[in-house]
Amino acid sequence: MFVGVDWASRAHELCVVDDHGAVVECFGFAHSEQGLHDALTRLARLAPPGQLPVAIERPSGLLVERLLAAGHPVVPIHPNAFAAARPRWEGAASKSDTGDAYRLADYLRTDRQRLRRLEPLDRQTRELQALVRLRDDQLAARVAATNQLAALLDEHWPGAKAIFGRLDSEIALTFCERYPTPDSAARLGEARLAAFLRRHSYCGRRSPSELLTRLRTAPRPGDRRRARARTAAPRPHTARYTRRPRTRPRSSAPDTPQSAPAQTAAPHRHH
Repeated sequence: MFVGVDWASRAHELCVVDDHGAVVECFGFAHSEQGLHDALTRLARLAPPGQLPVAIERPSGLLVERLLAAGHPVVPIHPNAFAAARPRWEGAASKSDTGDAYRLADYLRTDRQRLRRLEPLDRQTRELQALVRLRDDQLAARVAATNQLAALLDEHWPGAKAIFGRLDSEIALTFCERYPTPDSAARLGEARLAAFLRRHSYCGRRSPSELLTRLRTAPRPGDRRRARARTAAPRPHTARYTRRPRTRPRSSAPDTPQSAPAQTAAPHRHH
């Protein structure tokens, strides 16, 4: 028997065919721990995992790793090769998840001699992959948190954003924690700022006076709100174009229809 899996981000479709191409079983499962467990359990009822090769259009991922760990031979199918083979089946122009799962299984049944299966990775490689995925997740979370902090400072405390080049640096985060509002930094002078920079090992790229100037000249939160309000308000010289057109008052006297021209009677002729 042969298995085809149409992969998706939230759910997958699976189809099992026998040696003659007849459908043995076909079902969908969610991309979750319970969904993967149920799918592997249903496959194990049909045959041992080593006798159920799986065709899928992905060479890596959590689903592929779980199939390999369960003992299934996994055969990745390149999307271009699979698209070129679509005319083999009737109605190849119509595309559906269930139909693709069947086509993958049938493609593996007919062309398995020319396809290369994936080899299970050793323990060190799997651990390295897990560390890389964890680092990518941490970087994505850090970028998202930095963007949120930048938007918050733009709205309420622009001076704290202008004083340092990177908001995700330790000294910038410490400054925001020490001076969370413009009022808390109102009495911050050059000497106190220089002491703060020395305590937190500032690189010295800019002098304390330059940083203090950036802090003082940054727009205040009220200025930004007033600028947005002025932009949203209609301009005075366009007010006359937005008024309703003046209508001409109707006369109180009723309309008098025009009288028809008098017709001159023709003279009577005497015969």
